[in-house]
Amino acid sequence: MSLEEYIEQHSSPENEVLAAINRSTNIHVLNPHMLSGQVQGRVLSFLSQMIRPKRILELGTFTGYSALCLAEGLPEDGELITIEHNDELEEIIRRNLALSPLGARVDLRIGDCKLVIEDLEGSFDLVFIDADKREYCAYYDLVFDLVRPSGWILADNTLWDGHIIDSAYDRDKQTLGLRAFNDRIAADSRVEEVILPIRDGLTLIHKK
Repeated sequence: MSLEEYIEQHSSPENEVLAAINRSTNIHVLNPHMLSGQVQGRVLSFLSQMIRPKRILELGTFTGYSALCLAEGLPEDGELITIEHNDELEEIIRRNLALSPLGARVDLRIGDCKLVIEDLEGSFDLVFIDADKREYCAYYDLVFDLVRPSGWILADNTLWDGHIIDSAYDRDKQTLGLRAFNDRIAADSRVEEVILPIRDGLTLIHKK
């Protein structure tokens, strides 16, 4: 048994809807490893339930799994806006969101994250960044003022399967984008941060 399997066996399981989305993503969608999965999904859910956000912004929907996990912490009148650039996934996302009553709280926007963010109004209690790794710094700059004081930003893939410290990836644009993002956060006196070695690296950023 691997350590990953041990962790999964000793963590709360997915509910039926999330398990179904997990299965269908792995069968029908390219790059299914992009899906958060059981353990990280429970982490996102727990963080959302602890923060108790009224409004959540997610950059990078993929097939809707993480959106439904984050929505578990929303109140009945809460809202999660999620942005997905790949319009070929829209039908799959909407079908998956419809499987859960929490899907009614999710507002899916299809388009370039940077352009959609510019049109958003109001503030957010929680932002989850999980889109184009080359653009993380740009996303951070765009969402920062939208996050309320004492609000939270979560960033996925910040260890990038260990590539973040591997010189063999010094010319890889996604790795370079994540390195720049990690350095930007570490140097930003407006926030407190910690990288959790969960799955592919999850950074928790607390706005002061």
